[in-house]
Amino acid sequence: MMIFSLRSLSLLFALSPLPSLAAEPDFFGAALCQPPYSLGSATALYEAAEKIAKPDTSALGAAIYHLRRPIERDGFVTQDVMFGGMAVGVLIQGEVAGKLAERFDLKPESHRLLGSASLGFSRQLPDADQGMKDMGLISIVARQGPALKGQTLLACEFVSDEDRATMEELEGATPD
Repeated sequence: MMIFSLRSLSLLFALSPLPSLAAEPDFFGAALCQPPYSLGSATALYEAAEKIAKPDTSALGAAIYHLRRPIERDGFVTQDVMFGGMAVGVLIQGEVAGKLAERFDLKPESHRLLGSASLGFSRQLPDADQGMKDMGLISIVARQGPALKGQTLLACEFVSDEDRATMEELEGATPD
């Protein structure tokens, strides 16, 4: 019978390959509303991103965090996480809004976000996943446009009822 001392046991744990206790959050999953958007999940993702990188706040009116390693899922690649307004998303390499729409069953958007998106698709989450329905709606969106410089935004977005009404009113008054 062999007896280990605490010292040798601690050395054994120190040298043993253990899974990372602080795995990087699933930013890509969050962009697909997995789990559906909530203030709590968005805050947790934001705090995790803050520990990984410093944000670039120079574009889009958002904070963009460049990840150490690219994330690849379903043939799409990202290395940037975006937090803006009430949205959590990733910037996918290439102008691939149409391909994202096909893969994730998104439908063409009827508005152009006052010209900021040249191509946009979205899908509202089912009622069971609308955790803030009394205030607004949660959707998965894919948008591309000149400001994204060859990238496509894939995001889980909460839009309040008031913001949606204002945007629809402004879009109706804006010529295409």
